[in-house]
Amino acid sequence: MIHSEVTDQPIDVTVHEGLVADAACGAVVSFAGVVRDHDDGKPVARLTYEGHPDASRILGEIAGELAASPGVASVAVSHRVGDLAIGDAALVAAVSGPHRAEVFAACARLVDEVKARLPIWKHQLFDDGTDEWVNSP
Repeated sequence: MIHSEVTDQPIDVTVHEGLVADAACGAVVSFAGVVRDHDDGKPVARLTYEGHPDASRILGEIAGELAASPGVASVAVSHRVGDLAIGDAALVAAVSGPHRAEVFAACARLVDEVKARLPIWKHQLFDDGTDEWVNSP
């Protein structure tokens, strides 16, 4: 099973774990990347994520590649766009498979690939009124 989604709606790690759950799998590993209240020592007020029109397609490709890895049964991954508050999940991933070692490694690779390849850019707004674009071209 492969699930991938770029959405402006809240995303939840428990939902993603449920999507990859399988009686044949002994391991489910999940990750939630949440908005923190600081960056590089500066207090963050909120974030906005903006995505390229191809972001959904690319996220699907990344999920498909990871799902084809040895020891991986299912992959679910979502990235949120739009305005996010401190504590909101921006990236959620879950991977299942028969054994934990392959599933831990696959989930880490999934997150790394999303961060490296997904054309979604973060606009941070700081408490002092300044702002910064992160990972923008």
